[in-house]
Amino acid sequence: MAERKDIRTLPGPYRRLHDILAAHLPGDRIIADPLRCLAFGTDASFYRLIPKLVVQLRSADEVARLLSETGALGLPVTFRAAGTSLSGQSISDSVLALVAGGFRGLSVLDGGARVVCEPGVIGADVNLALAPYGRKLGPDPASIGACMVGGIAANNSSGMCCGTAQNTYRTVESMKVVLADGTALDTADPESRARLASARPELVRGLAEIRDEIRADPALRARIAEKFRIKNTTGYALNAFVDFEDPIDILLHLLVGSEGTLAFIAEITYRTVEEQPHKASALAFFPDIGEAARATQLLAGGPVAAVELMDRASLRAVEGKPGMPPELRGLVEGAAALLIETRAGSAAALEEQIAACQLRMAPVPALYPVRFTPVKAEYERLWDVRRGLFPAVGAARRVGTTVVIEDVAFPIARMAEGTLDLRRLLGEHGYGDAIIFGHALDGNLHFVFTPDFGDVEEVTRYARFMDDVCQMVARKYDGSLKAEHGTGRNIAPYVELEWGAKAYGLMRRVKALFDPGTLLNPGVIINGDPGAHLKALKPLPRAHPIIDRCIECGFCEPRCPSRELTTTPRQRIVVQREIARLRVTAEDPERLRRLEADYAYMGEETCATDGLCATACPVAIDTGAHTKWLRAQRHAEDGAAATAAAEHFAVVGSVARAALGVANAAHAVLGTTAMSALARGARRASLRRLPLWSTAMPRPVRPRLAPTATGADLRVVYFPSCVARTMGPARGDEAPPVYAALSSLLAKARCDVVFPDRMEDLCCGMPFESKGFPAQAERKGRELEAALLAASEGGELPILFDTSPCAYRMKHLVAGSLAIFDPVEFIDRFLLPRLSLAREPGPVALHVTCSAIKAGLSETYRRVAAACAERVVVPAGVGCCGFAGDRGFTHPELNASALAALPAALPPECRAGYSSSRTCEIGLSAHAGVPYRSLAVLVDRCASTPSAARLPEARGRLGTAAAPSEETPS
Repeated sequence: MAERKDIRTLPGPYRRLHDILAAHLPGDRIIADPLRCLAFGTDASFYRLIPKLVVQLRSADEVARLLSETGALGLPVTFRAAGTSLSGQSISDSVLALVAGGFRGLSVLDGGARVVCEPGVIGADVNLALAPYGRKLGPDPASIGACMVGGIAANNSSGMCCGTAQNTYRTVESMKVVLADGTALDTADPESRARLASARPELVRGLAEIRDEIRADPALRARIAEKFRIKNTTGYALNAFVDFEDPIDILLHLLVGSEGTLAFIAEITYRTVEEQPHKASALAFFPDIGEAARATQLLAGGPVAAVELMDRASLRAVEGKPGMPPELRGLVEGAAALLIETRAGSAAALEEQIAACQLRMAPVPALYPVRFTPVKAEYERLWDVRRGLFPAVGAARRVGTTVVIEDVAFPIARMAEGTLDLRRLLGEHGYGDAIIFGHALDGNLHFVFTPDFGDVEEVTRYARFMDDVCQMVARKYDGSLKAEHGTGRNIAPYVELEWGAKAYGLMRRVKALFDPGTLLNPGVIINGDPGAHLKALKPLPRAHPIIDRCIECGFCEPRCPSRELTTTPRQRIVVQREIARLRVTAEDPERLRRLEADYAYMGEETCATDGLCATACPVAIDTGAHTKWLRAQRHAEDGAAATAAAEHFAVVGSVARAALGVANAAHAVLGTTAMSALARGARRASLRRLPLWSTAMPRPVRPRLAPTATGADLRVVYFPSCVARTMGPARGDEAPPVYAALSSLLAKARCDVVFPDRMEDLCCGMPFESKGFPAQAERKGRELEAALLAASEGGELPILFDTSPCAYRMKHLVAGSLAIFDPVEFIDRFLLPRLSLAREPGPVALHVTCSAIKAGLSETYRRVAAACAERVVVPAGVGCCGFAGDRGFTHPELNASALAALPAALPPECRAGYSSSRTCEIGLSAHAGVPYRSLAVLVDRCASTPSAARLPEARGRLGTAAAPSEETPS
């Protein structure tokens, strides 16, 4: 957290900027402390600069003010969206301006034909909004689940399917921008265009002059047109001068791919493209790259959406992974594969296109028959081959090495030759284990290797390699040194090599017209330092085995509930690496002390440890597991209280009920207003040690549960979690507790119920694990395992948990020896076939818990909810609720931040929400304005016993074949 001395020690101009901005912006949006400057200053590239100030912006007016003030002070500014860029274009050692967390405006127009986005909207969220219209964005970068529209446009990102026809340059309709001097422009507004011409005549005139020079030079004009026939993000979009007449239209398209060096994009309107619903894919194997390239050329112009090339080294990297096609292991050296996808508007059209693709490829002999599959589960497995390439390298690399993913394009007619030359150079420079893959239809290749930039000799080797690659791509093939990842710092020294002195000179003039003070993202795209790409290389020191494989891509960040409160998983890892480095070097004890002190709250206390970060991480890092490890280290010498709680767990439950009873009684006497004021005052007086009361606080419950033995054909072990045994509905909520709803459902479904012995003493161990007491967690988990093993007759009976996180933990703890089911999973598999349901009109809100998402049960939750309600809403922009066990009581700001988007995402007519974890439901109820309950409550309300017996075959005993099934996470 920022301290006054952080401001006092800033260089004079930055201190003055801070004071000026503090008069207009909330103080918590002006960041100067060492932890957050380091954390926010890191992007997905292998470069690092640490900003002096980080400013979180929320409007175009704030951007204009910032640019006006920094211009007057001569301070450089870099704009940053998601920070998933790979070439070093979103870092700064001056002022870093963040749009993430704001600029989320999104409007769908003309039945989905157009969409208006602000730069802080995640690309996948735009596509989610367009999905009901059968439309999507043209750009489809691999990072679309994390990257934001501002970065997509500023980098002219493309992807596997969009090629050059559907990228931002081709699909942008208009923009609202803020120029370097704070001047605003709306390119869709004639009056705004006229005002710009009047206010900045030198800019408009200068663009027109460059246009005329290019058009007067037939050779240069032809070269520009030819360079952009393939993917190219090296330098500025000089094709704007060829493609457009009006200087404002030229300006609009110059900003695409300008990487924040010319202006700030405050809003962009896209023309969308069709999302065809029917797809089929094939994985075709060829004896060598040449044959694969020949097949690609035959497919070009045909009905294909994507053709992905993978060389033998890339296939070898994934051939041992689970679920990979068996053909991978037997491929000859030098073989290559094409992953081909075709898409159509109907099943019949898809069949025609498959036939057309096979006919086009027929002249090229494949190693195995080429078979297209339209079955989603099957083609997703094929795409897992492609998706697994980058993670395979990232996971297998040596600790301390960097994952470098470079990005070039060859004319497609010379792609095979270029690929072989690239492979030769990789071998010559000691990167023989690198992999090559890419978007073959565009001649766009990625190559991934893992240098150690902590070694001076390695940096020198990398420099020689880059020189040779750039000479080969630019001079021999006239290709693109950056096809879709942007120039950044990485290729800035080579822009003139690719384009030549004349074109590069025009680019320098473009930069000077827009940014005469060279204050917008200096050093990016235009950089006169021939060694710029070798400076400010990011250190990746060893920190801990759980997090050492992190490649700092940022894909985890949208899943993190604390992303707008404190830090994200990537940022936590960045800080932990710096702490580890400082402990080894001892170079700055004061900085180390501050980072360690601030990390306690910014990193550890506000981590929900939900593990959703691992579901988006290319190398499956669960940063929450590292947080639990840190907590365990902190508690290594003080576990006596936790041990006592584990040994006397029934007493803990009784104390919790008593506390809830006191709070409920006080609420009844004082009323909501007085109780809220009292609770807030008590929390302040306790220095935030007391948990915060809210109107969603549950009433205490003490279940009285008895087994049933009616001779039913389905016998079930039911384990009510400690939370369900303690926490009932909130005061005023007349819904039944979850154990009552499930007991009613089991009775309606004609099931006999068995309970484990000594339930009051049993717990899955999660409360202990999440607080950093692994030994006590293991003890409680094993106690429960033994009790369930006995109750289930040695694992023969299915076991129903009523709380998703508990079920998830125990499933993994017992590793398949018991048939444990999440509550909604159990309802779907065992109970719905035995019940009659009367659907309610809805809408009802559905919250899928983190544990259910990790278990791949999202679609199961939707299916069960849809069986009971005609309209089910999964609120957009709401992931983990951030309640995190009891952390919603002790750190309510985490829960509030995680659910900030929830109220607006609910339909006005929504009256209730449903989930499968009582603590999550407490936090959701507190912030949604409607009560959240167990989904079992909704099912019970809609369910009845069928009048005529239509029960499925008896499932009283399971055996090993009846272990819980999992789905692909959505």
